[in-house]
Amino acid sequence: MSTTSPRPRTGQNRILRLLDRLERDSRADAVIDALAARVRALPLGRGRDVLHGTWLGHPVHPLLVQVPVGSWLSAAVLDLSPGRSRGADVLVGVGLAAATPAALTGAADWAELHHEQQRVGLVHAVANTTAVGLYAASLACRLRGRTAAGRTFGFLGLTAVGVGGMLGGHLAYRQASGANHAEEVAHLVGEGWHRVGGAADFPVGRAVRRMVDDVPIVVVHQPDGQIHALADRCSHLAGPLSEGALADGCVECPWHGSVFRLSDGWNVRGPATAPQPAFDTRMADGHLEVRLRRHDQEDDAGQENPETRGDRGPDGRAGGTGGETAHGNGD
Repeated sequence: MSTTSPRPRTGQNRILRLLDRLERDSRADAVIDALAARVRALPLGRGRDVLHGTWLGHPVHPLLVQVPVGSWLSAAVLDLSPGRSRGADVLVGVGLAAATPAALTGAADWAELHHEQQRVGLVHAVANTTAVGLYAASLACRLRGRTAAGRTFGFLGLTAVGVGGMLGGHLAYRQASGANHAEEVAHLVGEGWHRVGGAADFPVGRAVRRMVDDVPIVVVHQPDGQIHALADRCSHLAGPLSEGALADGCVECPWHGSVFRLSDGWNVRGPATAPQPAFDTRMADGHLEVRLRRHDQEDDAGQENPETRGDRGPDGRAGGTGGETAHGNGD
């Protein structure tokens, strides 16, 4: 008898191969660009940040999709139970009503992604739109007393929802759309102060990129003498903030327009839903030193520690840890 163990399977499965091919397929890019431009041109004002989920701290789309998906799944369960058609009808209607706000939040996020993500997102949207059409047909049949046809359309709609959900999971977990791309900074930057250059290396009014423990940071020497430092890779999709515009005490990501307050990294405007990691700054022997600002470094009294937070710029004035209240331009 052979005792040879079976070889492990090392190849991609068919689904992953199809998804990878979809990410690389540029044939729909012209359509994607046109649709994304229309979504970005909608006169939503500050409502755009509401759709992105800046108020929630992460994208709101995954939260809203639970309502239609849960309603339609529950309707399918009732459809399999004799005498429960009335409840299933109500749930199908609830899912249809909840699909619109879920789609709006998804479209707002999709318009601010990379092409590889948008390609998958477009098929995700097509699958979900198909599901909505099938459930609308299901509800129409149910209201006309054609229960069997209504159930058939409902099960077909649930299949389309499953395909859309699989693609949405690929977007979120494989392609990291909606994830905080600055979260790892706190795990990579060591404790204590790090020297990043001499005073002359940071001209007033310019964003300068430096490295701290292999983590890029952006340093800005303000006209008032304050020096601020933030993680350089945007929390939205890792865009280089050091190449962005500076205005009103904020920096704007050059890729998708997220605006962060320099004094503390707060995301003033989306699509970013997470703030940037911020650094304390100080001048020591003519050199700028930075230290990652951590929550456990705050004094119990809620006031700044003069030895760690009372930093000084080259001119002797307070450095980049003050409580500025500057804001970026509204959307």
